[in-house]
Amino acid sequence: MDVPSTRQKSSFSGSGDGNACLEPAATPTTLHPRESDTLTTVLTATPNSLAHLLAGIRKDAPTRQSP
Repeated sequence: MDVPSTRQKSSFSGSGDGNACLEPAATPTTLHPRESDTLTTVLTATPNSLAHLLAGIRKDAPTRQSP
């Protein structure tokens, strides 16, 4: 199993060590995002499978409507 060596913290998380972000990491063949408040739970996916997941989420997402 590939093990990521570094993680990134989202700039949307604010400063400090808050636990409110998704931390992505990658190896040459897989992506390993985890949520910062559950560090031991890591999703492992290939770029292709994650792209399919995101496409499905976007397809089913409600459209934004102006008031």
